[in-house]
Amino acid sequence: MNAPKILVTGASGFVGEAVVFRLLLDKKFTPIAAARGATRLNGLCTVVPFELTDSKALPNLNDVQVVIHAAARVHVMNETAVDALTEFRKVNVEGTLRLARRAAESGVKRFIFISSIKVNGESTVLGKPFKASDFPAPADPYGVSKYEAEEALKQLSLDTGMEVVIIRPPLVYGPGVKANFLSMLSWLNKGVPLPLGAIRNRRSLVAIGNLIDLIVTCIEHPAAANQIFLVSDGEDLSTTQLLRRLASALGKRAWLLPLPEWLLKLAALALGKQTIVQRICGSLQVDISKNREILGWTPTINIEKAMRQTAGHYLEKQTK
Repeated sequence: MNAPKILVTGASGFVGEAVVFRLLLDKKFTPIAAARGATRLNGLCTVVPFELTDSKALPNLNDVQVVIHAAARVHVMNETAVDALTEFRKVNVEGTLRLARRAAESGVKRFIFISSIKVNGESTVLGKPFKASDFPAPADPYGVSKYEAEEALKQLSLDTGMEVVIIRPPLVYGPGVKANFLSMLSWLNKGVPLPLGAIRNRRSLVAIGNLIDLIVTCIEHPAAANQIFLVSDGEDLSTTQLLRRLASALGKRAWLLPLPEWLLKLAALALGKQTIVQRICGSLQVDISKNREILGWTPTINIEKAMRQTAGHYLEKQTK
């Protein structure tokens, strides 16, 4: 009997590529990688080109049982588009719905959508984490586009019967991570003093291995159908704790100056960097108890192990 075919979009990206590698390792499914650009997956599985904004460039979904949709126009700190929301909607809403309609027409049973915790909002009150059942409150164009995509997928599910699973991750890290997390690794490895030694917030993160494990669980689990799940490592850290643990994983000492938060916020106001400091000092926690109750799922990798894997990969790259 042939293994069920799973199409993974965004297969050249951080999450999509990791999903395909996990499926190849498990050997329970036959992954098909849909990628816009170059990918390391060539020769390992079927790789197909695709373009969300062009209906003629969508992948063939015949005989595909499940679509895992990880492709997106991603959030960036320094957005340059004049009308960012319109640009996000072209890919994250219209493109997603275009693909999902093709999936429903082709008989795909389940569509797993990798959304974002930004659908819930930008921050939480300390000790009061976001829940999957909370009323959405996206605050930026990226979050709005992901929320609109979720709503469109729910309606499509009602209209067609195709099952939809929505997963909202917070910051994802792991071997090969880029952007701000990579910058943190670089600063800590170089011993750069950082004025972040007295932050008492709490933030949820998710290791790529834990996110992928939840995604794979949702491929077949009957209780996952038409549900929304938040995901994290199950342990929340302050910014200060995160930096200290990362430094330890790198075999370094974190040089963290204990500047009070009010002083950081005052400096950010003067420099026009309020958004950055809000992310550094603010809390964003998620409640993943629903995952355990409905799916019997808990994180498979603890934070220490995930950070060692991340730091080890970073150090290996530095020596090449």
